[in-house]
Amino acid sequence: MNRAAAMMAAAVLVSVAVPAATAQAATAPRIDLKVLVVDDGGSSVDAITAELRDTGVPYTRIELGSAGRPVINAAFLSDTVDGRPRAKYQGVVLPNENPFGEGSAEMAALGAYEAAYGIRQVDAYTWAHPGVGLEYTDNGGYSGQLDGTQAAVTAAGKAGPFAYLGGQVTFEDNSTLVPESYGFMGKPRPGYTSYLDAPVGSGRASLVGEYAHDGRSELVVTFGYNQYQQQFRLLARGIVEWLTQGVHLGQSRNYFAVHVDDVFAPDARWNKELNCTPGDYACAGGEGKESTIRMTAADAVYAAQWQTSKNFKLDMLFNAGAGEEWKAENGGTDALTAQLVADRAKYRWMNHTYTHPFLGCVQDTSTVPWTCVKDASGAIKYMSRAEISAQIRDNNNWAALKGITIDRTEIVTGEHSGLKTNPQQPQDNPNLAGAFADNGIKWAGSDNSREPAQRAVGAALTVPRHPMNVYYNTGTNAEMADEYNWIYASRAAGGSGICEDNPATSTCLPAALDVNTGYLDYIVPQEARTALRHVLANDPRPHYVHQSNLAEDRTLYPVLNQVLDTYRTLYAPSAPIVNQSMKDTGVELGRRAAWDSALAAGKVTAYRIGTTVTVKAPAGLLAPVTAPTGTKKQLLLGTADFGTAYAGSRSTWTGPELLQNAVTLRLPG
Repeated sequence: MNRAAAMMAAAVLVSVAVPAATAQAATAPRIDLKVLVVDDGGSSVDAITAELRDTGVPYTRIELGSAGRPVINAAFLSDTVDGRPRAKYQGVVLPNENPFGEGSAEMAALGAYEAAYGIRQVDAYTWAHPGVGLEYTDNGGYSGQLDGTQAAVTAAGKAGPFAYLGGQVTFEDNSTLVPESYGFMGKPRPGYTSYLDAPVGSGRASLVGEYAHDGRSELVVTFGYNQYQQQFRLLARGIVEWLTQGVHLGQSRNYFAVHVDDVFAPDARWNKELNCTPGDYACAGGEGKESTIRMTAADAVYAAQWQTSKNFKLDMLFNAGAGEEWKAENGGTDALTAQLVADRAKYRWMNHTYTHPFLGCVQDTSTVPWTCVKDASGAIKYMSRAEISAQIRDNNNWAALKGITIDRTEIVTGEHSGLKTNPQQPQDNPNLAGAFADNGIKWAGSDNSREPAQRAVGAALTVPRHPMNVYYNTGTNAEMADEYNWIYASRAAGGSGICEDNPATSTCLPAALDVNTGYLDYIVPQEARTALRHVLANDPRPHYVHQSNLAEDRTLYPVLNQVLDTYRTLYAPSAPIVNQSMKDTGVELGRRAAWDSALAAGKVTAYRIGTTVTVKAPAGLLAPVTAPTGTKKQLLLGTADFGTAYAGSRSTWTGPELLQNAVTLRLPG
């Protein structure tokens, strides 16, 4: 875009002059730990807002186009509390450097406020021009599509807000048919420090940087994005850290755990001719054509070796009784179980019930879909409390006999059964909560695709799990591609047409995949990208697959390799993947829900005065707090190092110490 066109297209973005800041009061001001977001409805502001929300950072959102919105003036931004000047917001997010229009009194008020209190501003998406410290794009810059751009964190970015990154930030290019990213790259002018740049011609130009001027600091972003794109996900943490100057409520980690269901049990196999799974219900013509997939001892050896090579631990969700049945039907020996038991200390183990029965209503599978059987009075028949309890107890006892350590408060039922299953079983099995209580269950896995929110089942809480598109009923790459084609190809391409019948929830493949190459070339990159998106989104929910995916062609490993290898290229060692237990994830989700409720109810007060941070919350509520390395927490007597290290900061869930009614932190310096 040439200079004249750029000026015409973006005239609304031209910044107004800001009066010189007044000298800061001699008394250190109180700065509340909350962010002001001015929202124009665009995807870039929405992305930053989502990062604040998901991290646990309090914010006030103003809809720019709302007729009834408050006016942003000095009284809106600051006041006095207990004789001390107070800044009501520790940072400001704007759609661009001046979304109010030239000569705006609101922009002038914001500029004066930021200069007076040292508050930083993020320009969520703007264009390259001198008003934000950059040359126009026709002077060594670029404007246009950015798909596939190989950007890099600069030395200043690595020394500053993006130190947690490995260095490379590649813009997504998931389809050659669809433009995915657009933006501007400009050469820095005096006062501008580039944090992310990319090659332009024989030089480089900036995409993200800090513009210091008139006693203010703006983080200037000159490309558009949404909250799901990888380039934003990589930069999101640093944007928040820069905006809040490294001190804020909320915390963030990159989580990844993988549950392997049905360990010891065989899984039914997909039939490529019938396009269904004999041995499971609703497979016309499948009688007598049943086939199963089960790991071997060699697969178990490989799993242990793979874990060591990748420094990553799998969760083995086991059905001991199903394994014992297989053993009895196959000569009384089972090399797989022997190998896994020998390597038991190398894995995390979890109860998946003894023989993997359906724990909900009694199913009538003579119809498609299945229905719940009812008694003569019309009441639904359910598996009994005693039967459910036996499934949990017998599996626990078997593990104890084999020396396998498990956390008896955790369980994932087969098919997440017992929990409500719409439309056939719209409520939990009423006997499930009692059976959980009988066995001390506090955490029960659920299907995130059905129930993404944590909820109570009696005294237990659910832990939603992400299903991975690596199918339980396939042992080879070719089987995976064949079933994938059946689900996602149109009828004309040999598929089921499900995608055509449900266009709102499914996208048809442009053509059927080659069954010999489609899994590795198409499905693996797509599934790895989806899983990595969860990892980069501060989402602690585990992913789940099945033991069949560790057998035969070992279809799971290419996906996991791509996720782990890509992650470790993108991030510095200071931000390792957090691979935690289901219980720890359940605790995390519960804490987040309680925190979000307290914020929504206005029950949290947090502020910074000089180098002291104070956080007040309802009794018993833990607060997520992030602060710089070197921060100390005030104890009754003396101080202690605050939090745990992650991505160059210190953070944790924290509460007041003995005989205290607030959290007090002492910042370094």
